[in-house]
Amino acid sequence: MKENTIVSLADEKYFNLLEELIESIKSFPESNNTAICILDAGLNQNQIDKIKNKVDEIKKAEWDIEVSALKVRGKEWLKSQVSRAFLPKYFPNYKKYLWIDCDAWVNDWSSVDLYFKACNKGKLGITQSIGPGYRVLSKVKWLLGKIAIVKSQNFKHAVSSKISMQKARKLAFAPHINIGVFSLEKDSKCWEVWQNNLKETIKHGRIFGSEGLAINLSVYVDNVDTEFLPVRCNWITSHLLPKFDEDNKEFVEPFLPNNKIGIMHLAAGIWKDGKDMRLDNNIKVEIKTLNDNSLTKSLRYEKN
Repeated sequence: MKENTIVSLADEKYFNLLEELIESIKSFPESNNTAICILDAGLNQNQIDKIKNKVDEIKKAEWDIEVSALKVRGKEWLKSQVSRAFLPKYFPNYKKYLWIDCDAWVNDWSSVDLYFKACNKGKLGITQSIGPGYRVLSKVKWLLGKIAIVKSQNFKHAVSSKISMQKARKLAFAPHINIGVFSLEKDSKCWEVWQNNLKETIKHGRIFGSEGLAINLSVYVDNVDTEFLPVRCNWITSHLLPKFDEDNKEFVEPFLPNNKIGIMHLAAGIWKDGKDMRLDNNIKVEIKTLNDNSLTKSLRYEKN
């Protein structure tokens, strides 16, 4: 029996990305010892049949927290904002869980190893959205040139979700934590803290992003034991484009020492001419190489 599992979720719209994530995982021989579990949030039967022999388990995602039907009607994929906080309920036979959004893919297995190591002893393994080259951490609106109105993602969402101002202020300038990739042990106390915060954020706020706000509250307000991993372990392409190592044919961080990207995450999409790379694999962008050249490439997973 495999002790650890990588879990993701998709609907019919993002199935191609899910396939690419699965292929990227299975391209590494180390994956033979790691289960792959999928939450179905609207896949069709043909899609399920296509991947069922490539993964260990597929379960139908549910609304694990009661939400307003008006908020989620016709949006099964929003279950990803809830069900990822309840992974041991869906897949109870594993010791450790590594969640990877379906719009991400594994470029270097060392990051997978780091996530599984990071969650030892009940810790949350996760990455902050901050690193070398990040120029803006929080948006502010300036009044009269000197009075700042905070418009950070966490703060705005906390206020709209009617989280207390005391808690919201603790999030205002804290580096945002992206919930698209994280790891936890089955018996970690973080699950319960996260679930309780999620119930609060969903009650009054929008569903999308609620799970991320809840995990930021868990870390910065409730102080759950957290192991912060390097940004290469969850490289969000919309924040900063990678470079390409032409000699080794791999994506790397754009600044020295140009570490290899571990998990490439297309969160928020890469847009060109009004089209999103996540939905159109013909979309390519210009990126720099370590040899000071420019290449036009897709950032989606490509088989070698």
